[in-house]
Amino acid sequence: MTLKGKNIAILIAPRGTEEPEFVQPKQAVEQAGGTITVIGLEAGEAMTNDSDLDPGGSYKVDRMVADVSVDDFDCLIIPGGTVGADKLRADDDAVAFVGAFLEQKKPVGAICHGPWLLVEAGVVADRKLTSYPTLQTDIENAGGNWIDQEVVVDEGLVTSRNPDDLPAFCTKLVEEFAEGRH
Repeated sequence: MTLKGKNIAILIAPRGTEEPEFVQPKQAVEQAGGTITVIGLEAGEAMTNDSDLDPGGSYKVDRMVADVSVDDFDCLIIPGGTVGADKLRADDDAVAFVGAFLEQKKPVGAICHGPWLLVEAGVVADRKLTSYPTLQTDIENAGGNWIDQEVVVDEGLVTSRNPDDLPAFCTKLVEEFAEGRH
């Protein structure tokens, strides 16, 4: 599978995105030939967390979410992290950006707490997806069909539960991103 020529956005929140859920999908996409743009809420650097509480790494934010358009990208990755996902879903620009991908039927991958943004964007109704288990009620209340599996794919939407699911998530993410629009 090659992602050569694909422009892929990955979201990062200041002090809150889960380190492995940011790094591993980013690396998988880059290894498959995709071009990654790190999209954040603030310019400069964004720090990740490990297991929600421990400090992770520092990553350069390429562009701010307020300054980008879904038209600039082919696909989107939404990493988890309780704090990061909560910060992102509280940002109107981030929510609109995420919603636009699903509305335009562009592939999206979301892991762990990342699906909170999908709920906030109002795009989970009648969709099959998974997430960290504590989001099950939120997803079901928003009309989604929550499934407890390591990876769930529904018309270009790839979701997984937690960092343990990263190998399956990254593999399926690259496959779906390679296929393009759905």
